[in-house]
Amino acid sequence: MSTYNFDYLDELEAEAIHILREVAGQFEKPALLFSGGKDSITLVRLAEKAFRPGKFPFPLVHIDTGHNFEETITYRDQMIERIGERLIVGSVQESIDQGKVVEQTGKNASRNALQTVTLLDTIAKYQFDACIGGARRDEEKARAKERIFSVRDEFGQWDPKRQRPELWNIYNGKIHKGENIRVFPISNWTELDVWNYIRREKIELPSIYFSHERDVITRNGQLMAASPFLNMDDEDIVFRKQVRFRTVGDMSCTAAVESDATLIDDIISEISASKISERGARMDDKVSEAAMEDRKKGDIFKGVSSL
Repeated sequence: MSTYNFDYLDELEAEAIHILREVAGQFEKPALLFSGGKDSITLVRLAEKAFRPGKFPFPLVHIDTGHNFEETITYRDQMIERIGERLIVGSVQESIDQGKVVEQTGKNASRNALQTVTLLDTIAKYQFDACIGGARRDEEKARAKERIFSVRDEFGQWDPKRQRPELWNIYNGKIHKGENIRVFPISNWTELDVWNYIRREKIELPSIYFSHERDVITRNGQLMAASPFLNMDDEDIVFRKQVRFRTVGDMSCTAAVESDATLIDDIISEISASKISERGARMDDKVSEAAMEDRKKGDIFKGVSSL
């Protein structure tokens, strides 16, 4: 009789599937926040394992800044067609047109922060009571304070002091009217865990995760994809570089890294040797050391991070 080797990826997978099923069991109108990045793509694979052959008990929700990488949007649409699930798109451009947010100006302007209002409006419109996200504890200091079931108040704000204990994998989804829960099924995963899981599951990803030649500029010491969304001027010198992206976000705030990694094994080796977290390639996190925590608390943008 053969024995099954239950390794650490199986344990992480089993925990994530358990959490997804808890969400389906405890909440009336959950949603899965989908960015087109590797973490949310991994969540889709986990949801397939948790609920197939049935349909997902929640739609996918993408908050579209209008400044996304073309490769990401193409991947999103092809994936939705393949899995046959419902996609809801919240548009930051619509929020701007409706006067709910004001577009930033200046050389470092970005729409990334504006996603907060669009996300909260989308939650209110569809009355979602839980939003599943792909955040991990290893990404950034503020995320290390999150619980797997993380409570947001009626204004969409996060208070680390109100987070509940989660002993023995018991998740408390009870909320008051107007409150919302963010759920992070891969909270205990690392970036390397995600890549090892992607390799094991043979999950396809947007091409920008792999090395390719691209027009870039140097801004604030980082390589940025040359784009009209960057508010480029005569000081910005465009040149070609072999790069890839460790994280996917708004083009105006997501930096590339020099890389020759064209295969997943190469990426895993690259990440293992890196001393910089993937959030080091996000310009918006460099506003201050507590930039993400401020966004979550609502101190700056009066809302929550959509990730």
